[in-house]
Amino acid sequence: MLESLQERDVSMRAEFSVEDMTCGHCEKAVTRALADALPGAAVHIDLAAHTVSVEGDAGVAEAAIREAGYTPVKV
Repeated sequence: MLESLQERDVSMRAEFSVEDMTCGHCEKAVTRALADALPGAAVHIDLAAHTVSVEGDAGVAEAAIREAGYTPVKV
């Protein structure tokens, strides 16, 4: 049972490289887009590394980042 929960948690985490996310404004725009698309999802952004990690559906997250004007690449 615990193993299946851990597998589920991993499958619900999406990580992206977003090279065109370069400043604080970009970070806020991506965070806002993800909050709107995946309410309550945990979002972690490392601006220096240009990475985004989000709990939730990867397709929904990717679409939200693109809609905000950025180019996510799933890692």
